[in-house]
Amino acid sequence: MSKQQHPWSRYVALGDSFTEGVGDPEPASPGGNRGWADRVAEMLSLGSDEFAYGNLAVRGKLMNQVLAEQVGPALSLHPDLVTISAGGNDVLRPGSDPDAIAARLDDAVSLLGSEGATVVVFTGTDVRFSPVLRGLRGKVAIYNENIRAIATARDAIVADMWSLTEIQDARMWAPDRLHLNPLGHHTVARMVLDALNVVNPLEPQLPEPMPGITWRQARTEDLAWAREYLVPWVLRRVRHQSSGDNILPKRPDADPVTRLDQAAETEPEPERGIG
Repeated sequence: MSKQQHPWSRYVALGDSFTEGVGDPEPASPGGNRGWADRVAEMLSLGSDEFAYGNLAVRGKLMNQVLAEQVGPALSLHPDLVTISAGGNDVLRPGSDPDAIAARLDDAVSLLGSEGATVVVFTGTDVRFSPVLRGLRGKVAIYNENIRAIATARDAIVADMWSLTEIQDARMWAPDRLHLNPLGHHTVARMVLDALNVVNPLEPQLPEPMPGITWRQARTEDLAWAREYLVPWVLRRVRHQSSGDNILPKRPDADPVTRLDQAAETEPEPERGIG
């Protein structure tokens, strides 16, 4: 086995649905979703039998919940690499203050880096491509400037979702238009590994050209999406409910990593009977 090409041996991921891997279903993964963090962990584990990975992210969590429910458990796992992507659900809420949200993120980054771990923070995606979310673009930009300032002050690494133009494409997103699909998560994983300066075998997956659709087809799809995804999301906000209620972290401990894209290749074939 080749030598590990980076200094980390224990990686813990914190956050919400983005880091949990929602939109990238995989029955073989804990919790039933794979996602960019699992993909990053698989690559970081190459060349090491001792590498361990935990994922404490839970869908729907707000910044204060990530601080209260994930930072302490993360520190108890003694990671030397931590990723935290939080605040997106807060920014989506009407009347929320991106400066105040960032101040809470600063608290989290300070705590997570207090024992010497490398901390990676994420900017928000440029939502100009989304007819539903583009009105939040200015708010996301303000939050991002705060995140960059935090990274500079805390010596953290920035995983820059804003400049990741590949995901500003509907083909990278799940049907709910709020979560990345497998191709989107794969693309983010490549970006994170690049931010960490880790050479890896992941290749870009170039999607085929988008087929053209008529105005009427687009409006029909918008109405179907609103019925299936937008209305339930709004109702949860009104009822003060979260999609993450009663859901536990998928990897609460830091455990060894199995590379899923090779598992099928190495799985032995069943023995065949005679006759």
